[in-house]
Amino acid sequence: MSHIPPPPCINSHFEQKAALGTLYLTATHVIFVENMSETRKETWILHSQISSIEKQATTATGCPLLIRCKNFQIIQLIIPQERDCHDVYISLIRLARPVKYEELYCFSFNPKLDKEEREKGWKLVGLSEEYNRMGVPNNYWQISDVNRDYQVCDSYPTEVYVPKSATAHIIVGSSKFRSRRRFPALSYYCKDNNASICRSSQPLSGFSARCLEDEQMLQAIRKANPGSNFIYVVDTRPKLNAMANRAAGKGYENEDNYSNIKFQFIGIENIHVMRSSLQKMLEVCELKSPSMNDFLWGLENSGWLKHIKAIMDAGIFIAKAVAEEGISVLVHCSDGWDRTAQVCSVASLLLDPFYRTMKGFMDSYWISGYNGNILHYFRYGNLDGDPKEISPVIDQFIECVWQLMEQFPCAFEFNERFLIHIQHHIYSCQFGNFLCNTQKERRELKLLKIVHSPQSLSLNLTVCFYAFYS
Repeated sequence: MSHIPPPPCINSHFEQKAALGTLYLTATHVIFVENMSETRKETWILHSQISSIEKQATTATGCPLLIRCKNFQIIQLIIPQERDCHDVYISLIRLARPVKYEELYCFSFNPKLDKEEREKGWKLVGLSEEYNRMGVPNNYWQISDVNRDYQVCDSYPTEVYVPKSATAHIIVGSSKFRSRRRFPALSYYCKDNNASICRSSQPLSGFSARCLEDEQMLQAIRKANPGSNFIYVVDTRPKLNAMANRAAGKGYENEDNYSNIKFQFIGIENIHVMRSSLQKMLEVCELKSPSMNDFLWGLENSGWLKHIKAIMDAGIFIAKAVAEEGISVLVHCSDGWDRTAQVCSVASLLLDPFYRTMKGFMDSYWISGYNGNILHYFRYGNLDGDPKEISPVIDQFIECVWQLMEQFPCAFEFNERFLIHIQHHIYSCQFGNFLCNTQKERRELKLLKIVHSPQSLSLNLTVCFYAFYS
């Protein structure tokens, strides 16, 4: 549905200011135009930014419609006629919940660029360029094509970086012993001391199973750092959760079977706990005129800051292991998705000042398509699906960055406005950078040939400078 005739007038509570105006629904946006203002102020909300729509009980002034957005903005519309309110509600439910990627904004967004300009934007930064910047390949690490055509692990890219001593036989054997075949692969390399951060999923160890190839794989990671005689294996889950998985045939590495490893549990909760925590925090933020005690009690009860601290503690542990001890680290959770991506990304941000520049943060974390950290299964929830599979993992990472910026503002080339722009475009679906969870999915959709990257519009620096100087 591209357009609905607007109701005659609508009372909108936007940023706590009531205004009389007209509501328009287009194929991509909800647009509210104020009637009384001399400038006729317009408020545009992308359908993809809408998290939920609540139709409330009719009052004497009209029928309220509450729109909650993924950027935590809340808009209340009071529509005079219940029938009009119902029509708007039904239309927004459908428009805000696309069922296939082709319905998203980026597939209709047309900035009038030719094919060469569009593809050039996608090619400015790539996976190999980022690893080359870190000093890989070298005497200890190599590119392996064992995953060509995604035949070993469909959630990994076609080219993965592994220790030189890890043969194809070892990699394939390790993949069969890891959940979703996500074998240990290089995420970050410190060329100053040869220490590395690798990531994987949990082993299928159960209580007693072992795999020679997987043990050889971890030994190869240790050998790739000649300055250390062991590696840390960091399991980001609470130990109780990992033990429960072990009873189901999965679990964690047995130190008796793996030579020269030191095991460390971190204790970051799963996505279901995180989703509940965010909801509790938002309920506190929506309280009308709360006392300071009520607000602080609600914030503490949500557990949100406790979870943020756990993620940052994990990142700090890994960063110190690499930078101060010169020890390589293998990181995993259950399937090597949410928690693993978070802590590897926080650790990389702490270790490498390049990621704290505007270019480094944009290019390496967001634009390149896959760097082993951020752009991998962060459960954006852009399509209609199981709400239990949507998680605030990406919002938690952005808050971790903000917390670090608050403590060390001079260590970053950008400020919180920049992070707000990033968070907006994660959910705006205007560009293809945040779509899909894997390289394979992106290639199957032919995103590079159809949709646009901010860099193809020269928006990278434009947005950055606006965010930095405004």
